[in-house]
Amino acid sequence: MNVQIQSVKFDADKRLIEFIQKKMDRLDRFAERSNGADVVLRLDHDQERGNKVAVINLHIPGNDIHVEERARTFEEAVDEAIDNIKRQLEKVKAR
Repeated sequence: MNVQIQSVKFDADKRLIEFIQKKMDRLDRFAERSNGADVVLRLDHDQERGNKVAVINLHIPGNDIHVEERARTFEEAVDEAIDNIKRQLEKVKAR
């Protein structure tokens, strides 16, 4: 899957980028027809709910799936976002 990863106001390390790419490659099994995805990582000021935000836009024919999750680490935020995308893809397939 073609994944564009963007980090806003910080430089993502290689380990984080590889983690995201690996997770998105696994997601490709659920979204066979996907045209790619955009992942945006950014820092927020809300320390209580978590200041790491992951926004994923999955491009599939017909519509795009947009998910935004926040957590204390980027890895947690990406995991939660991908789980949310999986649930949305199952709803789309059920139609």
